[in-house]
Amino acid sequence: MTKPSAPKRFLPTSPFKAPVAPPPKQFAVGDQVTHDVHGLGRVTGVEDGIAAVVDFGSTQQRILSPYAKMSKL
Repeated sequence: MTKPSAPKRFLPTSPFKAPVAPPPKQFAVGDQVTHDVHGLGRVTGVEDGIAAVVDFGSTQQRILSPYAKMSKL
């Protein structure tokens, strides 16, 4: 068995460019989204950087950031 490797550090003096982190996902009221568990829905409310309230038709769910299982259509 091998240990999972830790992410490599970036040294400021390195001649190589630092890896670019993807920007955090942002959702706005009215966006259509898809969720891996709940399916298709529409964003009905947004709490800045904390959560998004999504109407999936039969239920309303509060999806917490970082929105790993949700993407904008």
